[in-house]
Amino acid sequence: MAAQYKMEQLMRWYGPNDAVKLSHIAQAGCTGVVTALHDIPVGAVWSVEAIRQRIDMVAEYDLTWTVVESLPVHEEIKTGKGQCAQWIENYKVSLRNLGACGIKVVTYNFMPVLDWVRTNVEHKMPNGAEALFFNKDEYDIFDLFILKRPGAQTEHSPERIAALKAKLDAMPADELARVRRTVLLGLPGSDIPFTEEEVLALLETYKDVTRDKLKANLAHFLNEVAPVAGEAGIGMAIHPDDPPYSVLGLSRIMSTNQDVEDLMAAVPHPANGLCFCTGSFGARPDNNLPEMLKKWGSRVHFLHIRNTKRDGNGNFYEANHLEGDTDLYAIVDEALAIMQREKRSIPMRPDHGHKMLDDLGKVTYPGYSAIGRLKGLAEIRGLEYALARKY
Repeated sequence: MAAQYKMEQLMRWYGPNDAVKLSHIAQAGCTGVVTALHDIPVGAVWSVEAIRQRIDMVAEYDLTWTVVESLPVHEEIKTGKGQCAQWIENYKVSLRNLGACGIKVVTYNFMPVLDWVRTNVEHKMPNGAEALFFNKDEYDIFDLFILKRPGAQTEHSPERIAALKAKLDAMPADELARVRRTVLLGLPGSDIPFTEEEVLALLETYKDVTRDKLKANLAHFLNEVAPVAGEAGIGMAIHPDDPPYSVLGLSRIMSTNQDVEDLMAAVPHPANGLCFCTGSFGARPDNNLPEMLKKWGSRVHFLHIRNTKRDGNGNFYEANHLEGDTDLYAIVDEALAIMQREKRSIPMRPDHGHKMLDDLGKVTYPGYSAIGRLKGLAEIRGLEYALARKY
């Protein structure tokens, strides 16, 4: 007997400008998309009209849209400054409008300044495919010598700084330009990169935001919006930090099991839940992902399934879905157990596929070319199919 409840198989779509078309996603066997209204400025209200237009666009291909990724959180909510209260009120209106249109999950993150950081989005794999890569040395070179962040020098020993300076001096100009370009990539769905000046100005707004203060600001935000989300029939799904450790001297507060523990204790409302990303949590060796999923399964509103391969120096790359450091067999098995126990399906999307085959040379959002993600989807689908026989 096969499991009655299975993962809802979705694919991220960045909207009409995405090189991956809705017809491609439909051909892959997905039932829906995960998307957002990327053209609306961060903090502005998403209107019912705009939401329904996107739903209708997706429905033309017999696909559904019930998972938002992301409804961005304004930086002034994260810092607790400026027009924080107004941005929260706008967020509530958007949640009510999304709920009225049938949206069930809203994904967001609370990462300060940069949503995610890599140093190479075209890392060559041995087979010729391209993967996303985070190189700690290259990131530190950017921080110390390109961005020249105030205070960065105090975070390293003189020996470390000297070694990085020597590596910088030996780097070809095109590699240095690649590091700069990659770290300053814009927000998901945007083709507009940051500048060093913009990043430094944003960092200045966080100069007195301690780790405890950032956690308090997240709790305040969720205590305000979670009841509204619950009334609208929406689960709030926070995405973990990517990478799951400090970036640009800023605190990261959704990186470990303890961070999840703290958030659930601070905001016990059932609408407050997780986007359980196996890639982000999996980039830390001290995270036991199967145990985390078992503990927090009832609060998992959305699954991102990908895999990373890390080393002992803080470097990691996006591995093939079944070949990284995370045991996806155990993850999918536990997800199936949760769904049967709670009698619900959990939406899932494959994440950060390799750029490969006919996608090589095409301009796509980093990590979101079509074929590599479809390969990952097929692997996850096969794994779930086999495991579902147990239930």
